[in-house]
Amino acid sequence: MTEPAARPDLSREHLRAADEAELGEQAGGGAVYLITGIQAAGKSTVAQALAERLPRSAHVRGDTYRRSVVSGSAEMSPDPSPEALAQLRLRHRLAAQVADGYAAEGFTAVLQDTVLGELLPYTIEQIRTRPLYVVVLAPRPEAIERREAGRGKKAYGTFTVADLDKVLHAETPRLGLWLDSSDLTVDQTVDEILARAGANSV
Repeated sequence: MTEPAARPDLSREHLRAADEAELGEQAGGGAVYLITGIQAAGKSTVAQALAERLPRSAHVRGDTYRRSVVSGSAEMSPDPSPEALAQLRLRHRLAAQVADGYAAEGFTAVLQDTVLGELLPYTIEQIRTRPLYVVVLAPRPEAIERREAGRGKKAYGTFTVADLDKVLHAETPRLGLWLDSSDLTVDQTVDEILARAGANSV
């Protein structure tokens, strides 16, 4: 008889998060992770890697609902118009509904988007599923600038890294797990999320 594969060394928080997600699935629902942070913080890469670690999961990309607008789009800026803010709230609301839809079918939805300031508690309110694990990726500004310089696409237009880092730290409520991922690999970041998010569910 073959020996079972060795299990990873899981912390108590990791086991609690996994148990809560399993209980939600047994009740007919799943769970939701909300991964946020400023542009180039690694949200998409980390969300995909996290989803790949989970047995039944979906990666919900909030930016999809911005790009879905064909005409009449109002882009965000350091001084946004009321229409731009309304479209941003719509984007977060639609993403929350999709995440809830996946969770209702027993999936763990990993929703990632730039959700800052008062829009973080707003988006949390839009997500009906529990357990809900909120993760704020908060690498240092110099780490963001290095990542941005090495990317094939540019995340920053009218904003600067300093602009959004200020919004993150000065205007965003301290909800969920805040993680300085500056010196972590993607896998290490996912390890930290799985180990600690359960103790920071909202």
